[in-house]
Amino acid sequence: MENKDWKIRFRWINVHAGVSGNELAYKLAKEASGKTDIPISYNRIPKSVIKRDLEDTSVEIWQREWDTTNKGRITKDYFPKVAERLHAKYT
Repeated sequence: MENKDWKIRFRWINVHAGVSGNELAYKLAKEASGKTDIPISYNRIPKSVIKRDLEDTSVEIWQREWDTTNKGRITKDYFPKVAERLHAKYT
């Protein structure tokens, strides 16, 4: 999926909401949950790694939006980089 530049979003959807593919996904998940002979086909990733990746992605998106907006011109002069502002420590 990464090679195809797919965007993946996780969210809750009611199983019978009429969303295309949702019924099939539910059926396959239910079928798979009852099987005990399925080999593990993934490596476990620590939550801390996922959290850090999500934070990095969020800051990148925020930076793109910050770069393209015309609002906050004076603030942008002081804080052109979102990540630097987030990590700045003021006493």
